Amino acid sequence: MEFSVNQIAQLLQGEVEGDGERLISGLGKIQEAKSNQLSFLSNPKYEQFIYSTQAGAVMVRKDFKPEKSIDTTLIKVEDPYASFTVLLEEYHKALTYSKIGVEEPSFLGENSTVGSDIYRGAFSYIGSNVVIGNNVKIYPNSHIGDNCKIGNNSIIYAGAKLYEGTQIGNNCIVHSGAVLGSDGFGFAPQEDGTYKAIPQMGHVVLEDNVSIGANTVIDCATFHGDATTIKEGTKLDNLIQIAHNVTIGKNTVIAAQTGISGSTEVGDNCIFAGQVGVVGHIKIANKTTLAAKAGISRSIKKEGEVLFGSPAYDIKQYLSSYAVFKTLPDINRRLRELEKKS
Repeated sequence: MEFSVNQIAQLLQGEVEGDGERLISGLGKIQEAKSNQLSFLSNPKYEQFIYSTQAGAVMVRKDFKPEKSIDTTLIKVEDPYASFTVLLEEYHKALTYSKIGVEEPSFLGENSTVGSDIYRGAFSYIGSNVVIGNNVKIYPNSHIGDNCKIGNNSIIYAGAKLYEGTQIGNNCIVHSGAVLGSDGFGFAPQEDGTYKAIPQMGHVVLEDNVSIGANTVIDCATFHGDATTIKEGTKLDNLIQIAHNVTIGKNTVIAAQTGISGSTEVGDNCIFAGQVGVVGHIKIANKTTLAAKAGISRSIKKEGEVLFGSPAYDIKQYLSSYAVFKTLPDINRRLRELEKKS
């Protein structure tokens, strides 16, 4: 794919100085870019490279004034770094959504409907009574169970599994190896010491703009009609376990190896670092931040708290306590010396 400098500048609402008809087909670092690539200058310490760069065009701030002559074309924007991020996003979309059509072999069940500009990769399986929106990309070896729904512009990457009844909104991403709708961990102890599986009859709902990382698992709800719900804008990392009947609020981000037990409700705009563990049947307030390895054993009612440790408590108190904890060996030594003198 090629775009002229003028087209790129129009997208970014920038101003062109130089050859606006030059064609650009890629992105690169300012010190390494080639004549068909676009770069950017944001950090002043890299300014030296703009005078020798081979890049076809470079994005700079609108107030940039070169100290000597420049051979490359300039695109002047408000924030070069932010503009470069926008281009990366657009370039990624162009590559991701360029696939269209049906690769064989693949399977489409009875009474299932698909929208326009669909991609269905080889060996993908779509069950019965499935509804799939426009511009959806379903990569090879994916499984879409019966009665699932997938909204517009969503991507199901290779090897992801959607159990029966899973509902996915618009602009969602489900990465490879993720499993949505598997049984919750429900077993009833028996008198003879064995365990009997409790049927899990619910489903999983992802609202719009949700991202699910590779090998993350979200269990279905227990009762028919109920849902384990991930609300709009939330992003889950790889290797996360979300148990049955959990609700995660809007625009929450959760890092890898976190586990959330059944029926817990997580608020909006929360941040969970890696390896956080959360017990079941509690509520976590909006804007809560949980540091890495935090263990949550109670509801968090106050918004905006930052917690650390296991069991977790206020991070400032934790750090103060830890400062004392580190001195315990010395305190113990001094105490023993005093005991010997007494």
